[in-house]
Amino acid sequence: MAAYRIFFKKSVLKDFDKIPNKDLKKIIKRIEALATNPRPHGCEKLSGQERYRVRQGNYRIVYSINDNELVIWVVKVGHRRDVYRELTRR
Repeated sequence: MAAYRIFFKKSVLKDFDKIPNKDLKKIIKRIEALATNPRPHGCEKLSGQERYRVRQGNYRIVYSINDNELVIWVVKVGHRRDVYRELTRR
């Protein structure tokens, strides 16, 4: 299986600024793992959207997958209490 390329929406870099370093390192590793398995155990498709989410501790990584081009777009990373509320505002 070919590896997917991972891209980040510009706003994700701002999301990273709000996350403590110890959690951020784990989140980055989790995102990197998506390149080889974009639908890992525990990932869920968000209802009404073509996006998925994976958990990393108290944080959620929301992303979309383009299987034809082998591309993953990370669109939001945030604490579980905030991430879905911020997605619905967009």
